[in-house]
Amino acid sequence: MVAVQAVILGFTASNCIVFSQYVLFALDIDATDFVRKALAVGLLTAITIVHACLPKTGVVIQNVLGWIKVGLIIFMIFAGLFVVIFQPGRTAADPRQSLTWDGLWKDSDWSWGVVATSLFKVFYSYAGLNNANNVLNDVKDPVRTLKSVSISALVTALILYTLVNIAYFIVVPLDEIKESGELIAALFFERSFGPNVGKRILPLAVALSAGGNVMVVTYALARLNQEIARQGFLPWAELLASSKPFNAPMGGLIVHYIPSFLVIALPPSGDVYSFILDVEGYPGQFFALATSLGLIWLRFRRPDLNRPFKAWLGAVLLRVALSLALIAAPFFPPKEKTGGIFYATYAIVGIAM
Repeated sequence: MVAVQAVILGFTASNCIVFSQYVLFALDIDATDFVRKALAVGLLTAITIVHACLPKTGVVIQNVLGWIKVGLIIFMIFAGLFVVIFQPGRTAADPRQSLTWDGLWKDSDWSWGVVATSLFKVFYSYAGLNNANNVLNDVKDPVRTLKSVSISALVTALILYTLVNIAYFIVVPLDEIKESGELIAALFFERSFGPNVGKRILPLAVALSAGGNVMVVTYALARLNQEIARQGFLPWAELLASSKPFNAPMGGLIVHYIPSFLVIALPPSGDVYSFILDVEGYPGQFFALATSLGLIWLRFRRPDLNRPFKAWLGAVLLRVALSLALIAAPFFPPKEKTGGIFYATYAIVGIAM
């Protein structure tokens, strides 16, 4: 089951779509849905070819893009402060409106189904932490590394994400934030630095950041797929597990490419990004629940086991409760019906997959 979940739901479609949206925004192109999807598929194809034929070059590129992403986040934090201090009258939103307690929660929908989909998007923001598990064969002393790096990485990401969101609220009016979708960073740069640098150049940096994420996740999931093939869980296992001819997980890359391509190409126009994250996040709750219950079972049935890292029992119990709540959430109808697909479609698709 874990192998099936890793293969079918191991796709990088969401950030391919973000890359496409930011490139088209920067170029001021009002593209059709076909063009958006074609650009996203083009990125996915190019990255797959690079990792399959030039694996060392691919790793270098993704490391560089990773540092660009960190630098971009820090730049955005200081940009928000710059706008407040030096340009308070021209571009900044009214902080009294955006940052008051009542203003933040005005017109919010607190139905559990909506909260659940919001949590899936929050979980996705931290999903990169799991990628370390997929490439542990490439890590020296993985137990020691994970024990130290995982907590520090989580805390660092939390601080940076929080500060970036504060910068958004300072610079961009709340109404525009609600309508921006995935283009909130583009609006932030445009209001901070004007229609030239802010709308043309800096959104391309965001696109590069999204492309870097696709490179990292593609490489990690290809390694995972290769290991699944080595264990005999995939057809043509010997072929897919091979690293020939370029000492790269070409078979794993192909296995990853197929579901990613389908998820980009098949969904209808609309909020595809949100739907993909929900479909990806919902089935994961079943596996998170099973893993958490397994940890509790081992804690009491095998207390003598050597544990290089011991999970906090309170955190495990909280994860069990949260997983149960998120599994049930899609079947509670929202207070206000919206047009489009059935509100529980992502759950039905996720269960079917």
